Amino acid sequence: MTKFKLFLALTFVSVAFISCDPSDTNGSSQNDDTFAQNFGNSVSKDFIGQVVDIDNHPIQNAEIKIGSSTVQTDVNGVFIINGAAVHEKFAYITATKAGYIDGSRAMVPTSGKNNVRIMLIANTPLQTIQSGVDSEVALPSGTKVAFDGEFQDENGNAYSGTVSVSMFHLLPSDENIDKLMPGMLYAQTKTNEEAVLETFGMLNVELRGSAGQKLNIELGHKAEITMKIDDSQTATAPNTIPLWYFDEYRGYWKEDGVARKIGNNYVGEVSHFSWWNCDVFSSVVSLTITIVDINGNPLSNVGVGLVVNATNFNSYTSFTDNQGQITGMIPANQTLTLNVFDICGNPSFTTQIGPFTANTVLPTITYESSSTQAVKIEGSFVKCDGTLVTNGYVMLFNGSHLLISELDSGNYSFSTLACSSSNVFEVEGCDIENYQSTGRIAYNFNFPVTNINQLQSCDAVSEFVICKIDNIGPRLFTSTFNTQLITNGTNVGFDIIHSAGELFAISWSNPTFTSGTYTNNNFQMQTAYEGLGFMAYVGFTNSVMVYRVNKFGQAGDYIDITFDGTFDNFSGTHTISGMVHVIRDN
Repeated sequence: MTKFKLFLALTFVSVAFISCDPSDTNGSSQNDDTFAQNFGNSVSKDFIGQVVDIDNHPIQNAEIKIGSSTVQTDVNGVFIINGAAVHEKFAYITATKAGYIDGSRAMVPTSGKNNVRIMLIANTPLQTIQSGVDSEVALPSGTKVAFDGEFQDENGNAYSGTVSVSMFHLLPSDENIDKLMPGMLYAQTKTNEEAVLETFGMLNVELRGSAGQKLNIELGHKAEITMKIDDSQTATAPNTIPLWYFDEYRGYWKEDGVARKIGNNYVGEVSHFSWWNCDVFSSVVSLTITIVDINGNPLSNVGVGLVVNATNFNSYTSFTDNQGQITGMIPANQTLTLNVFDICGNPSFTTQIGPFTANTVLPTITYESSSTQAVKIEGSFVKCDGTLVTNGYVMLFNGSHLLISELDSGNYSFSTLACSSSNVFEVEGCDIENYQSTGRIAYNFNFPVTNINQLQSCDAVSEFVICKIDNIGPRLFTSTFNTQLITNGTNVGFDIIHSAGELFAISWSNPTFTSGTYTNNNFQMQTAYEGLGFMAYVGFTNSVMVYRVNKFGQAGDYIDITFDGTFDNFSGTHTISGMVHVIRDN
């Protein structure tokens, strides 16, 4: 069943184009200074996020602005801004790059690391029209705009010539609407009240002159917009509905006019162009939610959504920060269903909350589920010389889903809900200071804690082996390896020969090449290890090893294995852990 989106004020993205401050044509008493008093005091907050295109590819060198802070996204589309000047109850993030519709996100910032996800829309001209004549520009769906031919530039000067028109219609049923729409569904009514919106569709229009300059409708003139109503909303769409435009300078929607339902469309007049939105609205309260596991550890990067029981409208999914917290603006006086989602977006926990008549902080929610497990992924990240990376981040990929953790003194951690349909994930460490990356390395979740030990960034190193015995190490082998698959009876092994002639060999009985986690007392590893004064031969006596086949590629592809356990030899019982990331040679 198609889900319609209402709102939890922690979702964000695409923005509008042409700055405008239209005259009051609807008896509005809107006052921006008075309305801004709802935002609270100025505060300093931290943000981390990613900007992608509609195919989910990272966008590099997009300019990100939060308050007075400006950065550019890196090769992964990632940005980090710490200590940004925002408000207690409102933060506005913009993302711009030539060739794309301006993107934005608005949110209620938390005290932790705020997660920001923005998807930019390519700015592709749809049609060229001529000033001075009536014209109509339409999308295949029937959504269209009728112009009277009168335009002006950003300085208010009348424009004559060709006009390039770009249009994008965003339907409520679009699965990426939370990343594509500008700001959040938070608005200023014509009587200057706060509101949360329930959208019936959004339209963005941009006009450009023959020299590429931005244009708009000439002051005193109007254009007629026709927006197709989503098929599943046609029966419930009201006959008249307020129109709202997005103020891209301030970061929220403003009520301005009314649209009428004619057939399967909403039709209305607008005096300028940015994003326009057809919405019903409700009064607003704020809600703060904190989610922890059964041990009291905060669960970050966990999706949270709300359903308004009376109308069955769904909120957009928002994500907890690194302290397990999320704050949003919700409809007042409504009973709600709270849904918690795993990393793959599958619902894994549900409870009833509300109604709320005032701003509310819910008691901490302890997550328990028999079907989905909470997991913590942690480790450290080092440079080529073995020293800790202090300026960088680590990405965790699970299918098409991405989590990002900023480094804390070279360490990183993720706490989330594992996807029940896939136990495999990948991580990639990025050293911002030295512009280096580990590349993606495959792992399996190990519950309740997956310890990755060390990641290493070094552009010249495509293969490595890391091993730690007792408290010595970890030791890092980084050079060219010759990795041969060897079978002998019921055993399979890998001879991984270091270029300096050092041997690192692994084998285990009853082999499987399927990704997964296995326990085996016949696991064997052999390597020379400084500090122990002997050739460590794990598995010679009483080995108990857990090993994880994270990836087992064909010849020319990677083998990724992690392992940890204990073994005995003549010097006693030892603990061991390690990771193998090598290219299979046969």
